[in-house]
Amino acid sequence: MKVLVTDGIAPEAVKMLEEAGHEVVLDEASPEGLLEMIGDYEALIVRSRTKVRTDSIDRASNLKVIGRAGIGTDNIDSAYAGEKGIKVVNAPMGSTLSVAELAFGHMLSLARGIHRGTAGARSGQWLKKQLKGMELDGKTAGIVGCGRIGQALARRCQAFGMTTIGFDPYLPKEVAQEFGIELMEMDELLKRSDFISLHVALTDSTRHMLSTEQFEIMKDTAYLVNCARGGVVDENALYNALSEGKIGGAALDVFETEPPGEVKLAELDNVTFTPHIGANTTDAQRKAGTMVAEQVLIALGGEDPVHWVNRPKQ
Repeated sequence: MKVLVTDGIAPEAVKMLEEAGHEVVLDEASPEGLLEMIGDYEALIVRSRTKVRTDSIDRASNLKVIGRAGIGTDNIDSAYAGEKGIKVVNAPMGSTLSVAELAFGHMLSLARGIHRGTAGARSGQWLKKQLKGMELDGKTAGIVGCGRIGQALARRCQAFGMTTIGFDPYLPKEVAQEFGIELMEMDELLKRSDFISLHVALTDSTRHMLSTEQFEIMKDTAYLVNCARGGVVDENALYNALSEGKIGGAALDVFETEPPGEVKLAELDNVTFTPHIGANTTDAQRKAGTMVAEQVLIALGGEDPVHWVNRPKQ
C-alpha cells in the first residue's frame, strides 16, 4: 500500500514501513497539496505541522489509517475520521522523557536566571549581582496533569529534593502515590507550589485554565512552566501577572498561535521561551516514529492497533 509522510519521521520508521512492502512517499505537503494527494494513499503519517481536517478526510477515499508521530492529536479531526472508517493512531510514550526533561530544564533555568545571564553576556553585561537565584531542593513542584509526562517530571523533581504535588481528576490516588505525587484540588496546588508545570491536552475544559483568577492565587514568587499546549494559558493574563509581579516568572515552549510572530511576553525579562521543541530530540523522534509505524502497520494489516485514538465505543 502507499503511505504518505508529510512531516518527516525517523529513518528507522521509514525502513520499517518499506521492509513490510509498502511504498513510502515523503512530501511536506501544503494544505492545498494534501487535498490533491491524499486520495491516492492508504496511510498518512503526520506530526504537529500538518492539519488533517474534514476537507482532507472527505477526499481520502482510500485512507485506512492516520498516524500521529507523537501524543497530541488536536491537529487531526479524529472523530470525523472515525465516522469515515479511518483509524487514528499515535505514539503516546515516544516523547515522554524528552518533554519531561525540557520542563525540568526550564525550571532550572528560571531558578538560576540562566536565560538572563546568557543574554547579558552576549550584550557585554555582567549580571552577577542581579542574578540571585534559588535552589530547587526543598521547593514544591505542582504538576497539573499527572500522566506519563507528569510522572516522569515528578521523578526528576524528587531527585533534586523537591516535594511533588499534583492535580489530575482522572488519575487514581493509588497510582499517584506510586510516583510520590500528592493529589489535591487545583486551587490548593496553586497556593502551595513554587513551580507549576502543565501537562494536559488542550480541550474545551482546559482552554485558559490558567488565567487572571489563577494567577491571583499563586505565590508572587512562583514560576510557571508550560510544555503542554499554548491555549492552556491565557497569554494576555500571563503578561499582566508577570509585569505586575503577581508571579515570579514563566517559561513557555508552546503558544496560543504558532509560530507566534511578535510575542508581547518577550518584552519581559522574567520569562523564557523555546519554539515548541518538547519532543524535538533525536531520541524522541526515533521512538515516536518507530512506534507510530508499528501502529500503522497493524492497522493496514486489518487488526486493531494498541494506540487507537478514535476506537469506537463498545
